[in-house]
Amino acid sequence: MILRLTLRLGRETIAVLMDEVPAETRRRLVREVQQVEGVMAIEQARVRRAGAGYFADLTLALPRRFTFEHTGELVQAATDAVHRALPRADVVIHTVPREARAESVFDRVRAVAARNNVSVHDLSVQSHHGRLRVEQHVELDEKMTLRVAHGFVSSLEAEILREAPEIDAVLTHIESEPATIELPQVMLEEDRKIELAMRSAARLFSEIIDVHEIIVGRTAEHLNLSCHCTLPDDLPMQQVHLVITALEDRFKLECPEVQRVTIHPNRSPTICAEALFPCS
Repeated sequence: MILRLTLRLGRETIAVLMDEVPAETRRRLVREVQQVEGVMAIEQARVRRAGAGYFADLTLALPRRFTFEHTGELVQAATDAVHRALPRADVVIHTVPREARAESVFDRVRAVAARNNVSVHDLSVQSHHGRLRVEQHVELDEKMTLRVAHGFVSSLEAEILREAPEIDAVLTHIESEPATIELPQVMLEEDRKIELAMRSAARLFSEIIDVHEIIVGRTAEHLNLSCHCTLPDDLPMQQVHLVITALEDRFKLECPEVQRVTIHPNRSPTICAEALFPCS
C-alpha cells in the first residue's frame, strides 16, 4: 500500500511539474470545439496547465470559402466552446483554409475571388460539349486603369482554371466599384418623372407588392436610381432575381438616361389582425 501510494503521488507530482492535463479534460475540450458549426476538423490541440489555469492552443480547419468576418465569428464561437470545458483557460486559435468535401465549382470560383479580395456576382456555369464555361462579374476600383484591371482579371482567370481543371474557359465582365462619395442633389421635376416611371413599371409585375424609398442621384455625368422592392416572403430567390432583373429592364426602356439602377428586395411585413399597422 505504501509503495502504491508513493507511485501514485509521484505520478501526480510529475504531471503537475510537467504541466500535464488529465486526458478526460482534453477530450471534453475537443468535443466542445468539434460541435461548433463550421469547424471541419481540429488539426492540432495542445492543452497544458498554466499556474492555476490552463493554456489551450488549437489549429482549426475551416472551409476556404469563409470570409474574414465569418472566420472571426467562428473563432469566437470556438473560444467560447473551450471556455465551457476550461473556464479560466487562455485560448489561442489558429485557422487554416481547407477544401470542403462537397465543394462545388461555384464554391471553388468564389474561393479564388475571396483570396484575391474581390467581389464576384452574377456567377454562372454552362456545360458545353462536356466542358464547363464560367461567366462572372467582378467589381474593381473605378480609378484602376484598363491595363492594370485586365492584368488582374487575367491572373484571376488563370487561378480559377488551375483550381478547377474541369473548367474549360472563364469570361469575366469587369465593373467599376465606386470609390467616391456622391453628393446629394436638389430634387428636380425630372426626378419626379423618373420615380413615377419606376412605380409604373413595378405595377406590371404581379409578384411586386410595392416599391418605396426611391432615390434619384446624380454624379458629374450620370443619373442613378435606388429603391426598395417588397416581394412575398415565400418567393424563391431565383424568382426574386428574375423579377428584379425584369423590373430593371422594363424601367430602363422608359428611362434610358438612368445609367445605374439598384433595387433592394424586401420581404413583406406581417400584418396585424386589424390590418392597420405592421406588427413589430
